[in-house]
Amino acid sequence: MEEFEESSSAKKTKTIYISTVFGISMVLLMVGLLGLILVHANNLSKYVKENIVLNVFVDESARDADVQQLQHQLENHPFVKQSTFVTKEEAARNLQKDLGEDFVKFLGYNPLSESLDVYLKAEYADNEHIAMFKAQLLKNPIVKEIKYQQSLVDQMNHNLAAITLIILAFAAIFVVVSVGLINNTIRLAIYSQRFIIKSMQLVGATRSFIRKPFILYGIWHGLLGALIAIIILMGTLYLANTTIPELVVLQNYAEFGMVFLIVIGLGILISGLSTWLAVNKFLRSKIISLYR
Repeated sequence: MEEFEESSSAKKTKTIYISTVFGISMVLLMVGLLGLILVHANNLSKYVKENIVLNVFVDESARDADVQQLQHQLENHPFVKQSTFVTKEEAARNLQKDLGEDFVKFLGYNPLSESLDVYLKAEYADNEHIAMFKAQLLKNPIVKEIKYQQSLVDQMNHNLAAITLIILAFAAIFVVVSVGLINNTIRLAIYSQRFIIKSMQLVGATRSFIRKPFILYGIWHGLLGALIAIIILMGTLYLANTTIPELVVLQNYAEFGMVFLIVIGLGILISGLSTWLAVNKFLRSKIISLYR
């Protein structure tokens, strides 16, 4: 009879622990997914900003050596990510593609000028920095004109800032909710062990002696739940890459690693702390309150 009770109790405890790990892993999975969304959103913002092009038109009388020197100066400028020299012929071909007809043949000559397509670093892709950069370039005598879509830059930065703020607010709320869910899951698991905790206390075990195995189990469950969540996240990333290959330009594996470390850290920290708080609650409780 005692063996049956012990076996039944062991099965019940195992079931509780499995459900606890599953609950933790599901919550951490959602935290990890939100982290990956934040990473992709940040990289998308950077990608969009770094693909804004400034067309720097050079004077037709400029020598090749002067143009090459200008390009070299641009490449070394702290604002610039890269620059590309576009000849009159290349500019004509690009415009012909956009228009769908041969305007050079129609006009009888090529009216376009040689230019440098300049791409700025993401942190400088706003109208304030661009205006400063433009003023510096126009001091060069071979620079005839600089064109870019000012309204588009303004609108892009405004929209990206708003989207980032919304995602961060949502992330903060979700983290708070996640902490609450994991805490409640662990409190319920410890609640089922309340009589064991009180029995150990009654036979003279110290509080630290009682807490230690529960906290170790809590940390282990948090780590296990985090690892399960990470495995699912990696599977999700693989599926996303297979379905949408274009996502590869937005991916940074160092940032993904940071997200995974945060998931593991949150799993261990929240589980360990929640276990410590729950065990302390029952250590302070009176015997009569355990039956409520």
